[in-house]
Amino acid sequence: MPVHKGWLDGFSLMNRLVTNRDYLEFMADGGYRNPLLWLSNGWSKVKEQGWTAPFYWEGGEEDGWRAWTLAGVRDVDPDEPVCHVSFYEADAYARWKDARLPTEREWEHAARVSGFQGGNYLDSGALHPRPAGTDGSGLVQMGGDVWEWTSNHYEPYPGYRPFEGPLMEYNGKFMDNVRVLRGGSCATPANHIRASYRNFWAPDTRFQFTGIRLAKDA
Repeated sequence: MPVHKGWLDGFSLMNRLVTNRDYLEFMADGGYRNPLLWLSNGWSKVKEQGWTAPFYWEGGEEDGWRAWTLAGVRDVDPDEPVCHVSFYEADAYARWKDARLPTEREWEHAARVSGFQGGNYLDSGALHPRPAGTDGSGLVQMGGDVWEWTSNHYEPYPGYRPFEGPLMEYNGKFMDNVRVLRGGSCATPANHIRASYRNFWAPDTRFQFTGIRLAKDA
């Protein structure tokens, strides 16, 4: 709040989320070993924490990748959305694909125009991201499955004023060095999410159900 005006240049969004298959290509091409793909702080995290794959993954190229899920350890499904990646990993992957992350303004506009299609929320009981549908029409997975990183820092809208009382604790005080995510996840109740909902996490956060959708200038 409040509603405000904004300007958008032409842009396009990937019609689905980036999959594990997509991300494995990035890994195989040395994505975690190429500092030119990473923001400086992101590359520092790669080196300090030894990132070589999304969080909760184990194994490798020779033995195959497996992932810890809420239902136990299982083989990585190449068709599922890649999950548990940080903003830095999402940004590096986008750069590797000669693309970028969407702004939150672009994402919200696209969600409103497309009808905010989705469905794999907490209510589905899956508690895990699912592959995209096969109809290939329009923007899919805009709601549910994984929270989608945007390029924006979590900052106040023009004219913003903090709420009174407990809500202030959840809002204005966190507008400090965190990034915006959109769309909800498989752990988000359907009645909790909307096209305008702003989530926020530190850019190195990986434990959440966080994933990637690419954007390009039109």
